[in-house]
Order: sequence, then structure tokens, then C-alpha cells
Amino acid sequence: MRKHSAITIRRGERGLTLVELIVTASILSILASAVLPIARFEVKRRNERFLRYDLWMMRDAIDKYKDAADRGAFQTKVESQNYPPDLETLVKGVDVQGKKLRFLRKIPIDPTTGRAEWGLRSMQDDPDSDSYGGQSVFDVYSKSQGTALDGTKYSTW
Repeated sequence: MRKHSAITIRRGERGLTLVELIVTASILSILASAVLPIARFEVKRRNERFLRYDLWMMRDAIDKYKDAADRGAFQTKVESQNYPPDLETLVKGVDVQGKKLRFLRKIPIDPTTGRAEWGLRSMQDDPDSDSYGGQSVFDVYSKSQGTALDGTKYSTW
């Protein structure tokens, strides 16, 4: 009899029942559906952090260009008020006593749009204007129409 009972026990331990498989699959799908929104949130937060950094870096380069021009390190157009004519000038640099003075390594890619295209404002433009007068670059902003996690528009950063 022992031999027969041992065989019966082994048959019961062979695999999972259909109910156990359904319960396991249900639990895994619930966990996966909870993880996806968290992952999307983290990606958006990371992109916002990159956007803030890119905007800060370009604005800092604009300020350094203006400071150097105000100190007379190089000549600018009178109507520019010593601001750079475009972002490319910050990358290419200007000649100062036979040396290239660069303010920006490259124009960064906007993480919200995936392009290296930025909105520009000159001193003559309204602070909330989205049309660029073209005189000089006083400020930059994202061209994204998206909304940040804090409810503000990326274009207002």
C-alpha cells in the first residue's frame, strides 16, 4: 500500500492547476499595470530635469556672451545691445585677440520635442511673445506645447 500512496502524492505535486495559473497571471497583470504609470512619470520627470538644465545652460551662455561684449572683448552690432545674434554664434564663438571664445559646446536637443529647435526672444519682444523679432537673442524657451508635472506649460519655463 505504501507504494500506491507514494504514487498518488507525486501525481498531486506534478504541476499547477488552472486556477493557480489564472490567479498568478492576474496578480502579475495587476503589478504590471501599476508599474507602467510610475515608469511614464519617471521618464517625464527626467525629461523635465534635462529641459531645465538645457535652458539654464543656454541662458548662462547668453549672459556670458553679453558680459564679454559689455567688457569690450569683441564688437557687436549697436542694435543688439551686446546680445548674441543667434544660438549658433554661441557655439561657433567669436574672435578675441586671435583666439576663439566659445560660450556653448552645442545647441542641446529639447527633450520634450526631440529637436534642437528653440524659441527665441530678443530684448524688443514681449516677455510672453512667441514671435521672434530677430535683432538678437535675449532669451530661449521650449517650443513644446506640452504641460509639465506641475501644471505649467513647457514654453513658459
